[in-house]
Amino acid sequence: MAHTSLLTRAEIERLGPPVPEELSETVVPTGFLCDLALKVIAILPDQTTTAVADHLGLPRMLTEDLLQRLYREKLVEVRGQTTMGATRYAMLERGWERVIRLQSVCGYIGPAPVSLADYTHMVQLQAVPVRPATIDRVRAAMSDLVLPDSLLQTLGYVVSSRRSLFLTGPPGTGKTAVSERINGGLDGTIWIPYAIEIDGQVIRVFDAHMHRPVPEGATLTEYDRRWVRIQRPLIVVAGELTLENADLQWSEVSRFYEAPFQMKANGGTLVVDDFGRQRVQPQDLLNRWILPLERRIDFLTLHTGKKIEVPFEQLLIFSTNLEERDLVDEAFLRRLGYRARLEPPTPDAYIEIFRRAAAARNITVNQACYAHILNNYLIEDRQMKACEPRDLLDRIADICLFEGRAFEVTSELIDLAWRNYFGASHGFTTQSAGSIVVSHAHFEV
Repeated sequence: MAHTSLLTRAEIERLGPPVPEELSETVVPTGFLCDLALKVIAILPDQTTTAVADHLGLPRMLTEDLLQRLYREKLVEVRGQTTMGATRYAMLERGWERVIRLQSVCGYIGPAPVSLADYTHMVQLQAVPVRPATIDRVRAAMSDLVLPDSLLQTLGYVVSSRRSLFLTGPPGTGKTAVSERINGGLDGTIWIPYAIEIDGQVIRVFDAHMHRPVPEGATLTEYDRRWVRIQRPLIVVAGELTLENADLQWSEVSRFYEAPFQMKANGGTLVVDDFGRQRVQPQDLLNRWILPLERRIDFLTLHTGKKIEVPFEQLLIFSTNLEERDLVDEAFLRRLGYRARLEPPTPDAYIEIFRRAAAARNITVNQACYAHILNNYLIEDRQMKACEPRDLLDRIADICLFEGRAFEVTSELIDLAWRNYFGASHGFTTQSAGSIVVSHAHFEV
């Protein structure tokens, strides 16, 4: 294992992964790195040591060592050298033949991967934030929501322990909003590799669509460039989830693996939204994760049949509006860390949600309108939901924009938005029907 095994969590956060000084410190077979360097040379227009080093994320000295090995094998030739680190190379015919063979086995051409052992060590080292969660941090993460203090306290326990959460409640009570903000309670950033090497195969871990790199200005100058510093990831999966998505994704075209979503969520939060409505049976998914939830270790399978052990170090949240008894049995619930149920808001909470949503949209609200909207719920005996202030205000904004009105909530606009949101019958009145002019030509035979 590289120098990462010698550093503490605080040192990794402050210094970053140490730069390897020898090829052996990468803990990746040198032959694999030579092959990767050859594939990189084949695609680069500027085939210098510096360009190859930047692409691989390796120091120039180690990259020059790899390129000299390729030169001695007569796979590349030296075209010249101007300054230190600026040796220019070019592919030879034998090198092109080698690249074709390599691409048929592994098509990965990116930053040099790290070993599975280094990845596992770094994930486990960074899983627990240096600074523990506090109720103030949880409140800050949920600051735009109106929630009971008892729920905020439970969420604090969840964030602090990083145990799983089973979140239930009727539709529209804010389960998704709460789930997506819990990650904000986890302090700090983490380092993840671009990729992992296993038996000459590559698993790509970094995903530009799911991971948010820390701006370069906030990143250390000297660190192992095979790693990238990111915000703790928040990954949300919903109805598109299948059991196959929870394993390594092999591409016949690119010839390397894509890490499954739970592996990409390591160090952060994984939300299974609308649980029970996926294309996989809930029991099958839960059975898949019973062991990882207990031991924080997951097992993935290569297409060769080999199983590998990877960390399962994310805060896992199941969010659903279905009944618990219809989804899981007691054996699984016993393995979950916490359970919480979100209830519809009280009138006072509803008004506070409405007030905040209006302020966020720069919409003025007449105080008398609050009593009017609560009265509408009372007249129709309709249960209030936490999502409805936002939705009604969006309809009011639509109406104001369409009709050129000032963005101000009135009783008239509330009723108009109400009918369009909850639905209303659109029939002809006697007056409107009498005003219709029908041409006799329409009835000519």
